[in-house]
Amino acid sequence: MRVLSLRLLPQPWTVVLTTLVVLASGFTAMSASGAESGCRVDYTANKWTGGYTAQIKVTNLGQALNSWRLSWTYAGDQQVTSAWNAAVTQTGTSVLAVSTSWNGALATGGTGEFGLQGTWRTSDPAPTDFALNGVSCGGSPPIPPPTTPPPTMPPPTTPPPSADCGSAVICSDFEDQTGSVPSGAWRVTAPDCQGTGTVAVDTAIAHSGSRSLRIAGRAGYCNHAFVTATADLSSVGPVLYVRAWVRHTTALPAAHVTFLSLPDASQSGRSLRVGGQNGALQWNRESDDATLPAQSPTGVALSGPLPTGTWQCLRLAIDTRAVGLDTWLGDERIAGLHADGVPTQDVDQQWLARTVPPRPTALRLGWESYGTGDDTLWFDDVAVGSTPIGC
Repeated sequence: MRVLSLRLLPQPWTVVLTTLVVLASGFTAMSASGAESGCRVDYTANKWTGGYTAQIKVTNLGQALNSWRLSWTYAGDQQVTSAWNAAVTQTGTSVLAVSTSWNGALATGGTGEFGLQGTWRTSDPAPTDFALNGVSCGGSPPIPPPTTPPPTMPPPTTPPPSADCGSAVICSDFEDQTGSVPSGAWRVTAPDCQGTGTVAVDTAIAHSGSRSLRIAGRAGYCNHAFVTATADLSSVGPVLYVRAWVRHTTALPAAHVTFLSLPDASQSGRSLRVGGQNGALQWNRESDDATLPAQSPTGVALSGPLPTGTWQCLRLAIDTRAVGLDTWLGDERIAGLHADGVPTQDVDQQWLARTVPPRPTALRLGWESYGTGDDTLWFDDVAVGSTPIGC
Protein backbone atom coordinates (compact mmCIF):
# COMPACT_ATOMS: atom_id res chain seq x y z
CA MET A 1 0.00 0.00 0.00
CA ARG A 2 1.22 3.48 -0.83
CA VAL A 3 0.34 6.18 1.73
CA LEU A 4 0.15 9.59 0.15
CA SER A 5 1.48 12.76 1.68
CA LEU A 6 0.02 16.17 0.88
CA ARG A 7 2.10 17.16 -2.13
CA LEU A 8 1.50 18.24 -5.71
CA LEU A 9 3.80 17.21 -8.49
CA PRO A 10 4.33 19.58 -11.43
CA GLN A 11 3.30 17.66 -14.53
CA PRO A 12 3.52 18.30 -18.26
CA TRP A 13 0.53 20.57 -18.71
CA THR A 14 -0.98 20.32 -22.17
CA VAL A 15 -4.36 21.36 -20.89
CA VAL A 16 -7.59 19.80 -22.12
CA LEU A 17 -10.07 20.99 -19.53
CA THR A 18 -12.87 18.45 -19.11
CA THR A 19 -15.51 18.11 -16.42
CA LEU A 20 -16.60 14.64 -15.39
CA VAL A 21 -19.23 14.08 -12.73
CA VAL A 22 -20.39 10.70 -11.47
CA LEU A 23 -23.36 10.40 -9.12
CA ALA A 24 -24.10 7.26 -7.15
CA SER A 25 -26.89 6.21 -4.79
CA GLY A 26 -27.85 2.97 -3.08
CA PHE A 27 -29.97 1.63 -0.25
CA THR A 28 -28.50 -1.62 1.19
CA ALA A 29 -27.97 -2.35 4.91
CA MET A 30 -24.81 -0.84 6.46
CA SER A 31 -22.47 -3.08 8.41
CA ALA A 32 -20.30 -2.45 11.50
CA SER A 33 -21.22 1.21 11.93
CA GLY A 34 -24.87 0.30 12.41
CA ALA A 35 -25.98 2.91 9.86
CA GLU A 36 -28.35 2.03 7.08
CA SER A 37 -26.93 2.26 3.58
CA GLY A 38 -27.53 5.20 1.35
CA CYS A 39 -25.03 7.50 -0.32
CA ARG A 40 -24.45 9.69 -3.28
CA VAL A 41 -21.01 10.56 -4.64
CA ASP A 42 -20.28 13.56 -6.84
CA TYR A 43 -16.91 13.03 -8.56
CA THR A 44 -15.91 16.17 -10.49
CA ALA A 45 -12.65 15.88 -12.45
CA ASN A 46 -10.59 18.39 -14.39
CA LYS A 47 -8.09 16.62 -16.62
CA TRP A 48 -5.21 17.41 -18.94
CA THR A 49 -2.75 15.25 -20.84
CA GLY A 50 -1.10 13.07 -18.22
CA GLY A 51 -2.78 14.50 -15.14
CA TYR A 52 -6.03 15.38 -13.37
CA THR A 53 -7.59 16.77 -10.22
CA ALA A 54 -10.85 15.56 -8.72
CA GLN A 55 -13.19 17.15 -6.19
CA ILE A 56 -15.30 14.48 -4.46
CA LYS A 57 -18.43 15.05 -2.39
CA VAL A 58 -20.06 12.19 -0.51
CA THR A 59 -23.64 12.60 0.74
CA ASN A 60 -24.87 10.31 3.51
CA LEU A 61 -28.45 9.15 2.83
CA GLY A 62 -28.52 6.64 5.69
CA GLN A 63 -28.16 6.91 9.47
CA ALA A 64 -25.70 9.38 10.99
CA LEU A 65 -22.01 8.43 10.87
CA ASN A 66 -19.16 9.40 13.20
CA SER A 67 -16.57 8.73 10.48
CA TRP A 68 -16.55 7.48 6.91
CA ARG A 69 -14.42 5.51 4.46
CA LEU A 70 -15.05 5.94 0.74
CA SER A 71 -13.56 3.36 -1.62
CA TRP A 72 -13.51 2.98 -5.40
CA THR A 73 -11.59 1.33 -8.23
CA TYR A 74 -10.00 3.11 -11.18
CA ALA A 75 -10.71 1.44 -14.53
CA GLY A 76 -7.77 3.26 -16.14
CA ASP A 77 -4.14 3.63 -15.05
CA GLN A 78 -4.69 6.64 -12.76
CA GLN A 79 -2.30 7.10 -9.85
CA VAL A 80 -3.22 9.45 -6.99
CA THR A 81 -0.27 11.66 -6.01
CA SER A 82 -1.75 13.99 -3.40
CA ALA A 83 -4.95 14.74 -1.51
CA TRP A 84 -6.59 17.28 0.76
CA ASN A 85 -9.29 16.97 3.44
CA ALA A 86 -8.95 13.16 3.52
CA ALA A 87 -6.24 10.53 4.01
CA VAL A 88 -6.03 8.76 0.66
CA THR A 89 -4.19 5.49 -0.05
CA GLN A 90 -3.99 3.48 -3.26
CA THR A 91 -3.14 -0.20 -3.79
CA GLY A 92 -3.06 -1.14 -7.45
CA THR A 93 -6.27 0.29 -8.90
CA SER A 94 -8.11 0.33 -5.54
CA VAL A 95 -8.37 3.67 -3.72
CA LEU A 96 -9.50 4.38 -0.17
CA ALA A 97 -10.27 7.84 1.28
CA VAL A 98 -10.69 8.14 5.06
CA SER A 99 -12.34 11.16 6.69
CA THR A 100 -10.40 13.64 8.80
CA SER A 101 -11.20 14.81 12.31
CA TRP A 102 -13.11 17.84 11.00
CA ASN A 103 -15.27 16.24 8.28
CA GLY A 104 -15.91 12.72 9.62
CA ALA A 105 -19.31 13.30 11.23
CA LEU A 106 -22.08 12.96 8.64
CA ALA A 107 -25.69 13.43 9.69
CA THR A 108 -28.42 11.97 7.53
CA GLY A 109 -28.31 14.15 4.42
CA GLY A 110 -24.92 15.54 5.46
CA THR A 111 -21.99 15.86 3.08
CA GLY A 112 -18.22 15.53 3.29
CA GLU A 113 -15.85 16.86 0.64
CA PHE A 114 -12.23 16.19 -0.25
CA GLY A 115 -10.00 16.46 -3.29
CA LEU A 116 -7.05 14.76 -4.93
CA GLN A 117 -4.57 15.11 -7.75
CA GLY A 118 -3.05 12.37 -9.86
CA THR A 119 -1.48 11.20 -13.08
CA TRP A 120 -2.47 8.88 -15.95
CA ARG A 121 -0.85 7.56 -19.12
CA THR A 122 -3.30 5.73 -21.37
CA SER A 123 -6.81 6.32 -19.97
CA ASP A 124 -8.57 8.03 -17.06
CA PRO A 125 -12.31 7.15 -16.98
CA ALA A 126 -14.28 8.31 -13.95
CA PRO A 127 -14.88 5.57 -11.36
CA THR A 128 -18.41 4.24 -10.83
CA ASP A 129 -18.09 1.61 -8.08
CA PHE A 130 -18.07 3.82 -4.99
CA ALA A 131 -18.70 2.25 -1.58
CA LEU A 132 -19.32 4.10 1.68
CA ASN A 133 -18.10 2.26 4.79
CA GLY A 134 -17.91 -0.94 2.76
CA VAL A 135 -21.41 -0.80 1.24
CA SER A 136 -21.72 -0.25 -2.51
CA CYS A 137 -23.53 2.70 -4.03
CA GLY A 138 -25.38 2.64 -7.35
CA GLY A 139 -25.27 5.05 -10.29
CA SER A 140 -27.24 7.83 -11.95
CA PRO A 141 -26.68 10.34 -14.81
CA PRO A 142 -24.00 13.07 -14.44
CA ILE A 143 -24.79 16.67 -13.58
CA PRO A 144 -22.56 19.72 -14.08
CA PRO A 145 -20.61 20.97 -11.03
CA PRO A 146 -21.59 24.25 -9.38
CA THR A 147 -19.42 27.29 -9.85
CA THR A 148 -18.77 29.87 -7.18
CA PRO A 149 -16.99 33.20 -7.61
CA PRO A 150 -13.87 33.84 -5.50
CA PRO A 151 -14.51 35.84 -2.34
CA THR A 152 -13.42 39.43 -2.00
CA MET A 153 -10.07 39.68 -0.23
CA PRO A 154 -10.09 41.75 2.98
CA PRO A 155 -8.02 44.96 3.04
CA PRO A 156 -4.96 45.12 5.29
CA THR A 157 -5.55 46.27 8.85
CA THR A 158 -2.42 48.44 8.98
CA PRO A 159 -1.22 51.21 6.66
CA PRO A 160 1.16 50.05 3.91
CA PRO A 161 4.86 50.54 4.61
CA SER A 162 7.01 53.08 2.79
CA ALA A 163 8.03 52.38 -0.79
CA ASP A 164 11.54 53.68 -0.04
CA CYS A 165 14.07 50.83 -0.20
CA GLY A 166 17.32 52.74 0.09
CA SER A 167 18.79 50.60 2.90
CA ALA A 168 17.55 47.25 1.59
CA VAL A 169 19.99 44.52 0.54
CA ILE A 170 18.50 44.71 -2.96
CA CYS A 171 17.09 48.04 -4.15
CA SER A 172 17.14 48.17 -7.93
CA ASP A 173 15.28 50.18 -10.57
CA PHE A 174 17.70 48.88 -13.26
CA GLU A 175 18.66 52.40 -14.32
CA ASP A 176 22.32 51.39 -13.85
CA GLN A 177 22.04 48.86 -16.69
CA THR A 178 23.89 50.19 -19.74
CA GLY A 179 23.72 47.26 -22.15
CA SER A 180 21.02 45.03 -23.54
CA VAL A 181 21.99 42.08 -21.32
CA PRO A 182 21.70 42.36 -17.50
CA SER A 183 25.06 42.86 -15.80
CA GLY A 184 26.56 44.18 -12.59
CA ALA A 185 24.27 43.20 -9.69
CA TRP A 186 22.22 40.92 -11.99
CA ARG A 187 23.18 37.93 -14.12
CA VAL A 188 21.30 35.76 -16.60
CA THR A 189 20.88 32.19 -15.36
CA ALA A 190 19.22 28.93 -16.39
CA PRO A 191 19.09 26.98 -13.10
CA ASP A 192 18.27 23.56 -14.60
CA CYS A 193 18.68 23.60 -18.38
CA GLN A 194 19.09 26.09 -21.23
CA GLY A 195 16.27 26.63 -23.73
CA THR A 196 14.71 29.34 -25.88
CA GLY A 197 13.57 31.75 -23.13
CA THR A 198 15.43 35.08 -23.13
CA VAL A 199 16.28 37.91 -20.74
CA ALA A 200 17.04 41.50 -21.75
CA VAL A 201 17.20 45.09 -20.49
CA ASP A 202 14.19 46.94 -21.92
CA THR A 203 14.23 50.69 -22.61
CA ALA A 204 10.70 50.86 -24.08
CA ILE A 205 8.59 49.78 -21.06
CA ALA A 206 9.38 50.65 -17.44
CA HIS A 207 7.50 51.18 -14.19
CA SER A 208 9.80 54.06 -13.24
CA GLY A 209 12.67 55.68 -15.06
CA SER A 210 13.54 54.33 -18.48
CA ARG A 211 14.65 50.73 -17.91
CA SER A 212 13.26 47.40 -16.77
CA LEU A 213 14.03 43.70 -17.17
CA ARG A 214 12.11 41.86 -19.88
CA ILE A 215 11.66 38.08 -19.80
CA ALA A 216 10.45 36.29 -22.93
CA GLY A 217 9.17 33.08 -21.32
CA ARG A 218 8.51 30.05 -23.46
CA ALA A 219 6.43 26.95 -22.84
CA GLY A 220 8.25 23.74 -22.01
CA TYR A 221 10.37 22.95 -18.97
CA CYS A 222 13.80 23.59 -20.49
CA ASN A 223 12.76 26.92 -22.00
CA HIS A 224 12.81 28.75 -18.70
CA ALA A 225 14.93 31.87 -18.28
CA PHE A 226 15.86 33.82 -15.16
CA VAL A 227 17.92 36.75 -14.01
CA THR A 228 19.50 36.31 -10.58
CA ALA A 229 20.59 39.04 -8.17
CA THR A 230 24.19 38.64 -7.00
CA ALA A 231 23.28 39.81 -3.47
CA ASP A 232 23.53 37.16 -0.73
CA LEU A 233 20.24 36.99 1.19
CA SER A 234 21.29 34.31 3.69
CA SER A 235 21.52 36.79 6.60
CA VAL A 236 18.41 38.87 5.77
CA GLY A 237 15.75 38.52 8.45
CA PRO A 238 14.38 37.33 10.73
CA VAL A 239 11.60 38.14 8.25
CA LEU A 240 12.68 38.57 4.64
CA TYR A 241 10.56 41.08 2.70
CA VAL A 242 10.38 41.22 -1.12
CA ARG A 243 8.80 43.88 -3.31
CA ALA A 244 8.71 43.62 -7.11
CA TRP A 245 6.70 45.46 -9.71
CA VAL A 246 5.59 42.94 -12.36
CA ARG A 247 3.88 43.37 -15.71
CA HIS A 248 2.93 40.46 -17.97
CA THR A 249 0.97 39.81 -21.14
CA THR A 250 -0.78 36.43 -20.85
CA ALA A 251 -3.14 35.29 -18.10
CA LEU A 252 -1.75 32.67 -15.73
CA PRO A 253 -2.60 29.24 -17.20
CA ALA A 254 -4.17 26.18 -15.58
CA ALA A 255 -0.72 24.59 -15.71
CA HIS A 256 1.95 25.24 -13.08
CA VAL A 257 4.31 28.13 -13.87
CA THR A 258 6.88 30.12 -11.86
CA PHE A 259 8.04 33.73 -12.30
CA LEU A 260 9.88 34.40 -9.02
CA SER A 261 11.97 31.96 -7.01
CA LEU A 262 14.25 32.03 -3.99
CA PRO A 263 16.84 29.24 -3.58
CA ASP A 264 16.40 27.91 -0.06
CA ALA A 265 19.25 26.55 2.09
CA SER A 266 16.75 24.57 4.18
CA GLN A 267 15.80 22.66 0.99
CA SER A 268 19.44 22.03 -0.01
CA GLY A 269 19.23 24.85 -2.55
CA ARG A 270 15.85 23.96 -4.00
CA SER A 271 13.53 26.92 -4.28
CA LEU A 272 10.53 28.63 -2.80
CA ARG A 273 8.62 29.51 -5.96
CA VAL A 274 5.95 32.10 -6.69
CA GLY A 275 3.85 31.62 -9.81
CA GLY A 276 0.47 30.31 -10.81
CA GLN A 277 -1.70 27.24 -11.21
CA ASN A 278 -5.36 26.90 -12.15
CA GLY A 279 -5.25 30.54 -13.27
CA ALA A 280 -4.41 31.91 -9.81
CA LEU A 281 -1.32 33.04 -7.93
CA GLN A 282 0.32 30.36 -5.78
CA TRP A 283 3.42 29.43 -3.79
CA ASN A 284 5.17 26.15 -4.56
CA ARG A 285 7.91 24.47 -2.52
CA GLU A 286 10.29 22.63 -4.84
CA SER A 287 11.49 19.96 -2.39
CA ASP A 288 8.05 18.40 -1.82
CA ASP A 289 5.87 20.26 -4.39
CA ALA A 290 3.56 21.54 -1.67
CA THR A 291 1.39 24.43 -2.82
CA LEU A 292 -0.15 27.38 -1.04
CA PRO A 293 -3.10 27.43 -1.29
CA ALA A 294 -4.13 23.81 -1.74
CA GLN A 295 -5.31 23.30 -5.32
CA SER A 296 -8.88 22.47 -4.35
CA PRO A 297 -11.65 24.70 -5.78
CA THR A 298 -12.04 26.32 -2.35
CA GLY A 299 -8.30 26.91 -2.01
CA VAL A 300 -7.89 28.36 -5.50
CA ALA A 301 -10.86 30.68 -4.89
CA LEU A 302 -8.92 32.20 -1.96
CA SER A 303 -6.20 33.33 -4.34
CA GLY A 304 -6.66 35.30 -7.56
CA PRO A 305 -5.10 36.07 -10.95
CA LEU A 306 -2.15 38.31 -11.72
CA PRO A 307 -3.75 41.02 -13.90
CA THR A 308 -2.26 41.45 -17.38
CA GLY A 309 -1.22 44.56 -19.28
CA THR A 310 -0.60 46.72 -16.19
CA TRP A 311 2.13 47.05 -13.57
CA GLN A 312 1.31 45.11 -10.39
CA CYS A 313 3.08 45.48 -7.05
CA LEU A 314 3.77 42.04 -5.58
CA ARG A 315 4.96 41.93 -1.95
CA LEU A 316 6.14 38.90 0.01
CA ALA A 317 7.10 38.25 3.64
CA ILE A 318 8.98 35.05 4.53
CA ASP A 319 9.57 34.18 8.18
CA THR A 320 12.95 32.43 8.60
CA ARG A 321 12.10 31.31 12.17
CA ALA A 322 8.95 29.33 11.32
CA VAL A 323 7.03 28.00 8.33
CA GLY A 324 5.15 31.27 7.87
CA LEU A 325 4.73 33.72 5.02
CA ASP A 326 2.42 36.36 3.62
CA THR A 327 1.62 37.77 0.19
CA TRP A 328 0.11 41.03 -1.00
CA LEU A 329 -0.91 42.31 -4.42
CA GLY A 330 -0.59 46.04 -3.94
CA ASP A 331 -1.82 46.68 -0.40
CA GLU A 332 -4.31 43.80 -0.47
CA ARG A 333 -3.31 40.65 1.36
CA ILE A 334 -4.16 37.45 -0.55
CA ALA A 335 -6.00 35.20 1.89
CA GLY A 336 -5.01 31.94 0.21
CA LEU A 337 -1.31 32.87 0.14
CA HIS A 338 -1.01 33.31 3.91
CA ALA A 339 0.50 30.74 6.30
CA ASP A 340 0.82 31.50 10.00
CA GLY A 341 1.48 28.04 11.47
CA VAL A 342 -2.17 27.40 12.34
CA PRO A 343 -3.67 24.89 9.86
CA THR A 344 -6.46 26.31 7.73
CA GLN A 345 -8.67 23.93 5.79
CA ASP A 346 -8.20 24.10 1.99
CA VAL A 347 -5.29 26.52 2.36
CA ASP A 348 -2.09 25.41 4.09
CA GLN A 349 -2.36 21.74 5.13
CA GLN A 350 0.28 20.77 2.55
CA TRP A 351 2.50 23.74 3.31
CA LEU A 352 2.60 23.06 7.05
CA ALA A 353 3.47 19.40 6.53
CA ARG A 354 7.10 20.56 6.46
CA THR A 355 8.21 22.12 9.73
CA VAL A 356 11.74 23.28 8.84
CA PRO A 357 11.84 27.11 8.55
CA PRO A 358 12.97 28.46 5.15
CA ARG A 359 16.31 30.21 4.66
CA PRO A 360 16.32 31.98 1.26
CA THR A 361 19.77 32.79 -0.09
CA ALA A 362 19.10 34.54 -3.43
CA LEU A 363 16.41 36.09 -5.66
CA ARG A 364 15.57 34.98 -9.19
CA LEU A 365 13.15 36.74 -11.56
CA GLY A 366 12.00 35.09 -14.78
CA TRP A 367 9.71 32.42 -16.20
CA GLU A 368 9.49 28.67 -15.87
CA SER A 369 6.74 26.56 -17.44
CA TYR A 370 6.38 22.84 -16.84
CA GLY A 371 4.47 22.20 -20.08
CA THR A 372 2.15 24.85 -21.53
CA GLY A 373 2.40 28.58 -20.98
CA ASP A 374 4.28 31.25 -22.97
CA ASP A 375 4.42 34.70 -21.38
CA THR A 376 6.36 37.95 -21.67
CA LEU A 377 7.08 39.72 -18.38
CA TRP A 378 8.76 42.87 -17.15
CA PHE A 379 10.23 43.46 -13.68
CA ASP A 380 11.10 46.84 -12.19
CA ASP A 381 11.71 48.54 -8.82
CA VAL A 382 12.74 45.33 -7.04
CA ALA A 383 13.67 45.33 -3.35
CA VAL A 384 14.59 42.80 -0.66
CA GLY A 385 15.25 43.69 2.97
CA SER A 386 14.63 42.98 6.65
CA THR A 387 11.84 45.54 7.08
CA PRO A 388 8.49 45.82 5.24
CA ILE A 389 8.75 47.52 1.84
CA GLY A 390 5.66 49.18 0.38
CA CYS A 391 4.52 49.91 -3.13
